[in-house]
Amino acid sequence: MFTNRDIEAVIIANGDYPTAEYALQVVAQSPLVVCCDGGADEFIARGYTPDIIIGDGDSLSAKNRARFADIIRYEADQQTNDQTKAVKYLLAEGKTRIAIVGATGKRDDHTLGNIALLAEYRKMGADVRSYTDYGVFIPCSGEATFHCKKGAQVSIFNIDAKGLAAENLAYPLYDFTALWQGTLNEATAEQFTVTANGDYIVYITYESK
Repeated sequence: MFTNRDIEAVIIANGDYPTAEYALQVVAQSPLVVCCDGGADEFIARGYTPDIIIGDGDSLSAKNRARFADIIRYEADQQTNDQTKAVKYLLAEGKTRIAIVGATGKRDDHTLGNIALLAEYRKMGADVRSYTDYGVFIPCSGEATFHCKKGAQVSIFNIDAKGLAAENLAYPLYDFTALWQGTLNEATAEQFTVTANGDYIVYITYESK
């Protein structure tokens, strides 16, 4: 898993703009910023300039559509969302270590969809993380080790994994199938390891309980 210093690009989605210092640092440390359509409005309002704006143009203000016309990449495909369009764009540019912010908030259905899509991005070749104001979602497959604060809250969302097990989590894992069954766990050390056959998504809070 990459560290913040390894990030090749950050995607700013059109959810709630991040307020947590950790998430804001992710944006500040990224060498390339791609905004999803209306996500650009908030980024620009804060005094920044995106490198690329991508989407179908439906939520970007008319003022910014005119002002930043030269960096807008219009993608009218309605079969996928702007976050996915941004990931595909970056992968085509050879950028695989991708951070996403602003993918949660405003609409709960969009939040769930954006989180679920992380597993698809991993299959597409992206080493991706989605940062919220409280923690980070990381899509995984097989064995993975995570660094965190001791006492950080951890949830595992199973996609299709079998043989789920973990070291340094308070509660044992098993081959659960419902989304809620792997939630509300806790790191008992400053790192923990999950082993599995298949795909799953890990959520880790920035702070301990």
